[in-house]
Amino acid sequence: MKNYTYSGWKLNGFVALVVNLLLVAAMAYAIVVLATAEAPVAWAIVTIVLAAIASFLMLFGYIMLEPNESRVFLFFGNYRGTFYENGFWWVNPFMTAKKLSMRARNLNVDPIKVNDKAGNPILIGLVVVWKIKNDGAYNAVFEIDAPEVVGVTSNTRMNVLENFVAVQSDSALRQVAGMYAYDENTKGETEEVTLRSGGDEINDKLTDELNDRLSIAGIEVIEARLNYLAYAPEIAAAMLRRQQADAIISAREKIVEGAVSMVKIALERLSTEDVVELDEERKAAMVSNLLVVLCADEAAQPVVNTGTLHN
Repeated sequence: MKNYTYSGWKLNGFVALVVNLLLVAAMAYAIVVLATAEAPVAWAIVTIVLAAIASFLMLFGYIMLEPNESRVFLFFGNYRGTFYENGFWWVNPFMTAKKLSMRARNLNVDPIKVNDKAGNPILIGLVVVWKIKNDGAYNAVFEIDAPEVVGVTSNTRMNVLENFVAVQSDSALRQVAGMYAYDENTKGETEEVTLRSGGDEINDKLTDELNDRLSIAGIEVIEARLNYLAYAPEIAAAMLRRQQADAIISAREKIVEGAVSMVKIALERLSTEDVVELDEERKAAMVSNLLVVLCADEAAQPVVNTGTLHN
């Protein structure tokens, strides 16, 4: 990557403007002298010609740069550096200047359909914040081809770069999405990073991948972040049922775990406090009844036993 700034002629724009006005004044004075002289005055003619040419050429050398703007200069096809200094300046009028914006830009990559690591079709979208690096103006102008049209403007050039970023963002998003599963599908793999749980790790991976791809264009990715993630419509319903089943199983496990703990506490309390003596058969019946009551989806209906414990 070329990394040098403008090295040609430059002058403060206001100083150059004063010089320009002095040349015009000298030309006017020479015209007056030539008009009042009885015979042609050679120095006046030379002054008029040179001052007219110089003042006319100087008009094409004025440039003005706002913050976070730059100009890439060519001298008859030779790269002469990139101008970054803000303000009003005068440069060699024979230079060709290409304007570039160094400001940050947003790119919203619409959701695309890709396959995750498990092969499931998903929809995934991305937001990218990017800018041209301070030393990347040469690459941004000369490494990325632009359409061969007459009068390519700075806006057209930035559109070319935006299109390049969009294509590379799409490619990077497909690659990163294929490296991770959508979520934890298999029990015991909860430590695996997924697209849903990865968070900053996924975003950092996307940022690194995009920086590698866009460095050829002198572009730096400030941030890349997922802004949309969902199963593709054709499997969304099935995956929703799977998630509901997983949730029900998880809830049942918690309920059973709590019920067993409560039954254990009840039996221990009955035994410790000598409330009632239960043989193994009665304990089994009590455990069965308690588990039915605690694990049932609906409230249990009480049954009053009017006989003995064995009836």
